[in-house]
Amino acid sequence: MPEYKAFVGFNFEIQIRTIIQDSWSVLDHKIKYKKSIPNFLRRRINTLAALFELADREFKEIRLATEAEIEKAKSEETEDSHTLPEGQVGPTKLLKNGRLNAFGFLKIAKHFFKDYEFEDFKVDGFTEEIVAIEPEITRTDFNEYMKATISKVKQYQIYFESQGESKESLNPFTIIRHCLYLNDKEKYSSFLTNVSKEAFDKWLSENDG
Repeated sequence: MPEYKAFVGFNFEIQIRTIIQDSWSVLDHKIKYKKSIPNFLRRRINTLAALFELADREFKEIRLATEAEIEKAKSEETEDSHTLPEGQVGPTKLLKNGRLNAFGFLKIAKHFFKDYEFEDFKVDGFTEEIVAIEPEITRTDFNEYMKATISKVKQYQIYFESQGESKESLNPFTIIRHCLYLNDKEKYSSFLTNVSKEAFDKWLSENDG
């Protein structure tokens, strides 16, 4: 390419490394006298090198296993589908049930918010919040909570966002918080601020909630 003509006479070496490989390279350069050293020090260096190699392999395996779990959650079929009021669609029964985790949460949440991009770290933290409150919750439980309440919460969303004094909108995580609170106000009381609970409860009382 024309812009690289000035570098035609130069030779370059490009190394592609993982973060751990690069870290070991930096440390390796800082270790002095690696060749002419006592055997006990050489063994310690070799042990450290092996630990870095193991860590690099394990991180790769964890990444691949995580990606496999995500694909598995995406590909799991549902026995049936149920059209909720206002055209909201959600799965009725998962073929493979189990304790709720980040992968199961994401699969179900995607049914209700198809166009929303859920960020990994937010999904992880949000799922942890749910499980902390209800340790035995399953994917089916979460799905049923959402199906039972999403229509009412969607109605509240329309009302809330139509208020002239408020320029806020309810994102999917906030909607899910309202759904869980509506399903069990005592258990999920901490999922909404006092101000949010008061506003939501007031609207519910005025709209046959």
